[in-house]
Amino acid sequence: MSKPVCITSGSSSGIGAATALLFAERGYDVVVNYSRDKAQADEVAAQCRAAGADVLVLQADIGDDASCRDMAAQVQKRWGRADALVNNAGRTKFAAARDLEALSAEDFVDICRLNVAGIFQLTRAFVPLLQASPKASVTNVSSIASLTGAGSSIAYAASKGAVNTLTLSLARALGPAIRVNAVLPGMVDGVWLRKGMGAEGFARGAERYRGRAILEDLIQPVDVAKAIWWLANEADKTTGHLVPVEAGAVLGKL
Repeated sequence: MSKPVCITSGSSSGIGAATALLFAERGYDVVVNYSRDKAQADEVAAQCRAAGADVLVLQADIGDDASCRDMAAQVQKRWGRADALVNNAGRTKFAAARDLEALSAEDFVDICRLNVAGIFQLTRAFVPLLQASPKASVTNVSSIASLTGAGSSIAYAASKGAVNTLTLSLARALGPAIRVNAVLPGMVDGVWLRKGMGAEGFARGAERYRGRAILEDLIQPVDVAKAIWWLANEADKTTGHLVPVEAGAVLGKL
């Protein structure tokens, strides 16, 4: 019997890479998707192969519908099945919230093209394969920015709010054959934020985050990957839910 297959978009680094590796370690064959950095994707793929997985490395712009459909076709050709889809690919433009001139209409369109339309397109492309799986799931990577309106930019927060609504809509549309949920990470300790915020900005942000989070800690990519694993493999009766992974930062300390 063939192994189950997990497709994770944007899996050459960060949460996506941690997810691909965790699924590989736990018995899945995996797709490692990247848009630009092939060397980094190949490194993640090598780690997944070392964990025992068959790996397909695919370059694709998730914001382009034809690329999404091509990904599904290649997975169909390689394995003939798809069991877990993780919509992780995303982008932002780092811009101070008070500076409304820092974002253009084009920025909003560009961010939403990948963060929102990309999720819809990739999910749609994989629906036929997922529907044939006995235990199919889609997990979208949103953000607590969707709850707080804070984060790297207003456009990013707005796009993640749309991801939450899209998750609910897809759960209704694709049930009962496919469960659809989302994870909402808090401040993730990774290259993406460290590079975007700069060393000093990240350090200040991390101190503030730990100061208000009940668990007094940042989120590691593997923390989010574990939540994604649970939603895909153990939460059999859970669909249409938004699961925060943020160390209690939204609730905050007394």
